[in-house]
Amino acid sequence: MADTVHSKTEPNGRRLIVLSIAALGVVFGDIGTSPLYAVREAFGEHYGLALTEANVLGVLSLIFWSLIVVISLKYLTLVMRADNHGEGGIMALTALVMPSKLRRGHWRYFAVMLGIFGASLLYGDGMITPAISVLSAVEGLEVAAPRLAPFVIPVTVGILLALFLFQSRGTQRVGGLFGPVTLVWFLSIAALGLAQIARNPHVLAALNPYHAVHFFTANGWTGFWVLGSVFLVVTGGEALYADMGHFGPLPIRLTWFFVVLPALLLNYFGQGALLLANPAAVENPFYLMVPAWATYPMIALATAATIIASQAVISGSFSLTRQAMRLGFLPRMTVVQTSSEEIGQVYIPTINWILMFATVGLVLGFGSSSRLAAAYGVGVTTDMVFTTLLFAVVAWSLWKWPRILVALLALGLLAVDLSFWGANIVKVPQGGWFPLVVGAVMLLVMTTWYHGRTLLASVLKKDAFPIERFLETLAVSKNPPVRVPGTAVYLTRNPDVVPPALLNNLGYNHVLHERVVVVSVETEEIPRVAGHLRGELRPLELGFSRVVLHYGFMEHPSVPDELYAMEELELDPDDTYFVLGREVILAEGRLGLPRWREQLFALMQRNALPATAFFDLPPDRTFEVGHLIRL
Repeated sequence: MADTVHSKTEPNGRRLIVLSIAALGVVFGDIGTSPLYAVREAFGEHYGLALTEANVLGVLSLIFWSLIVVISLKYLTLVMRADNHGEGGIMALTALVMPSKLRRGHWRYFAVMLGIFGASLLYGDGMITPAISVLSAVEGLEVAAPRLAPFVIPVTVGILLALFLFQSRGTQRVGGLFGPVTLVWFLSIAALGLAQIARNPHVLAALNPYHAVHFFTANGWTGFWVLGSVFLVVTGGEALYADMGHFGPLPIRLTWFFVVLPALLLNYFGQGALLLANPAAVENPFYLMVPAWATYPMIALATAATIIASQAVISGSFSLTRQAMRLGFLPRMTVVQTSSEEIGQVYIPTINWILMFATVGLVLGFGSSSRLAAAYGVGVTTDMVFTTLLFAVVAWSLWKWPRILVALLALGLLAVDLSFWGANIVKVPQGGWFPLVVGAVMLLVMTTWYHGRTLLASVLKKDAFPIERFLETLAVSKNPPVRVPGTAVYLTRNPDVVPPALLNNLGYNHVLHERVVVVSVETEEIPRVAGHLRGELRPLELGFSRVVLHYGFMEHPSVPDELYAMEELELDPDDTYFVLGREVILAEGRLGLPRWREQLFALMQRNALPATAFFDLPPDRTFEVGHLIRL
């Protein structure tokens, strides 16, 4: 199979400019705010790295080549080729390698589990990024006026609370401001760096990779551990890939090479120039580059930029959750569409409140961006390793690239990824445990739900009654049930068998509606399904019809709208009723899973969003029929 192509043509002209500016605010918020803390952390007291000219040039050289290799080469040139019908992100990448049926022990099962664990780790990123970004911006108050230091934590918490409370309103209203504000941010940090480089142009010698190599040979293991802080400059790499579906690869690539990369390099090298001239500026080299008159405006601009960066990560957590629900790895939750134009703009209250309490707790618990930096990086580096492995699987198994080429690319990228991972893993005792714990918990939840639903389906299959045989039995029955006026729509997982809710309803009430429509909703392993491929209708005997609705894993299913739009059915909304089966699970240790995992699955099943809301069913025309299942 050739590389996946986009369904939309590449933008050009004015639209390309508009998309590129918009991409600044959504795609590059995380990586764009790294100058606030990355250089400072590289020379932090925890490393004991001497502030010599050789070390400054070495760190800058590592920063430069990290941005080139990890972002420019790995993500923008290679990984962004692995799109799933235009959509990116590790969940979309996982869907590319996910077979129709997962079999334990198969290599694809291992690949999918890597992707799910990588997606799980992004929840930890969604908690840490707002905390470290906003806190590092507000810490500028300590530079402007040391007496304001006690207010840093309260102000940060206030901003974060406002940010999460705002989520229910969506980003549509302020989305147009994100790009221009971020553009001003990048132009400002570029100007600050350029002014310092002009005073000490010798700092540009760090472009030579010799300084990076010499840094390692001169500092030994200390130099290697510093990679843990150098990695902070590329932590937004996953966002480039995940947000590809919103803008397409061309605007992201153009914005990176012509705006973001030059601005970041100028600022990083400017901070290095400042440190060469004034080693004492290591306390906060970003804000100490700023002229005194511009300190407060820069604090305000940095805070705005970090809020935008946090918004992008939070929105990414919402999108990730919706994708996981569609692929069957999370139970149904309330999903609110916050934009009538952008399908990717959604709000999930459950995830929002979890992120809010975790983020505020991180700020209060760690107390400073320097301490938070210890927690930041472990999860993201692990995720980047998984992305490289999954990319290699796609290149080899789907694109049929030569094995030697795939092996060389994977080994080269893994050498970089594993170096960063190794330098960050030592942070686990200082806080790096947090994203790993979050990832492990989410992995447990996702796999428990997936395997539980799979095993539940196998239990239901044992008692399944093929719908054709049911109709044959009904046709020759000497005592057929009474047929009452109207249409009953039964939702079921398997369209080939009689829904348990129908059998139970028939057993309780001994009646059937004149028309019965058996509907199954299938989630495809693609982001969206074209409208003309949405529904499959098959008329059956005795007033029965079977419908299969297909949705992509990034779409919101609205079953009534689709059924009413099918002219062949001729449904009357005032005379149509929806019937759902409600499985009541009693965990008795029969599934083969540990008893506690069965109980966890039963708990999630009970608290999942009712299908009425998930499928947009009219509450006044929907009723449920309970079905006790012993597991």
